[in-house]
Amino acid sequence: MRNDGVAARLAPLLARIMLGADEDGQAADDLPIRVRAWDGSAIGPAGAPTFVIRHRRALRRLLWKPGEMGLVRAYVAGELDIEGDVFAALGAVQRVMRSGDEPIRLSSDDKREIVRTAVTLGAVGPEPKPPPEEFPTGGRGDVDGPLRESAAFFARLLGPSMAHGTGLWDEAVDLEEAQRAALGQVTERLGLFPGARVLDLNCGWGALTVPAACDHGARVVALARSRAQVDHVRERAEEAGVADRVEVGLRDADLTGAGDGPYDAIVGLAGLETLDRAFPRLYELLAPGGRLLLQQAVRRPGRHRIRRTFTTSYMFPEDGELRPLAELVGTLEEAGLEVRGVGALREHHARTLRAWAANLQRRWDECAELAGPGRARVWLLYLAASALACESGRVGVHEICAIRRDRDGRAGATLVEGRAVMSG
Repeated sequence: MRNDGVAARLAPLLARIMLGADEDGQAADDLPIRVRAWDGSAIGPAGAPTFVIRHRRALRRLLWKPGEMGLVRAYVAGELDIEGDVFAALGAVQRVMRSGDEPIRLSSDDKREIVRTAVTLGAVGPEPKPPPEEFPTGGRGDVDGPLRESAAFFARLLGPSMAHGTGLWDEAVDLEEAQRAALGQVTERLGLFPGARVLDLNCGWGALTVPAACDHGARVVALARSRAQVDHVRERAEEAGVADRVEVGLRDADLTGAGDGPYDAIVGLAGLETLDRAFPRLYELLAPGGRLLLQQAVRRPGRHRIRRTFTTSYMFPEDGELRPLAELVGTLEEAGLEVRGVGALREHHARTLRAWAANLQRRWDECAELAGPGRARVWLLYLAASALACESGRVGVHEICAIRRDRDGRAGATLVEGRAVMSG
């Protein structure tokens, strides 16, 4: 492999625009990645994760947007590729993938040096347009946002059960076992019984909704985040013979589709960022003694700078601002709900994300055909970056169990071994 040519000239430039320049400067030899340029030349340690710059346009994107957004745009557009373990590759440059970090800022000297290098490589020009997969600034793209893909795509990504929540891996040997264990625990905590009224705030593809109606006799109002989900859950309910006990509609911010209640149980899996300020509405919807179970991603406490990131640009334009756990719990309590238990699922969620990414990579050709190559790349990048954020502790996932006290102030729940076990 050549170690001269374009790659050698790129080394100092990449040290600045991909990794940022430390106060004492970062030598190109210290790059934690290997880079191969479009002429076949390469730099970086052998065996390190390899970024392949397939087109000069990738470099131009990085010149205009040093750091996370430039890297993401080039990767989604197919101008930059990752060879080998995508988790190791993103982990090596995680400074530019952290949504809470400051963007890389270049000094005047850095900019002049970068421009000189770029001129010699023919990479200078106007800023390329963002890939079509990126949401427009101030908008959210189509109404379905990140869930625009078909049920066929998610069947390959999530597995046969199409469960979209966090699996429990204590004794599970694969993703399907982990999801069965998780759904079993959720239904046990909710205390479902024949005729119980249940509101599923984020029904996904029906992995919880349909069994709640079929196996437990509950009557479920299921709120979906895409029209494809609505159609799929209705089909599953009809096939299971419980269409008369399942009502499915699109979720909106004020939960109009939930009706007036009251509900014996409300459940929300896989994140409810746009609803965390609607907790008073959940209180109104719950019957006295009714149970609430939420699984929510949270961030570390402290100052948080809101800015445009990969997540808000390609996945969740309205949901990108995570809140600290204490703030969520406090908001629930202020709404009149009594929090009875909080459990950490961070490690379980990271492993679930890795399992989904493995599914995507294993069936890459099918997924790319179903969703388009750019969207498949978006999903792989999102799953890998999210898993790394969970593993490092930058992002957490917690299950929060709460209850609406009855008219006499009783909660009707006991705590067993630190977990909320709500008895009927």
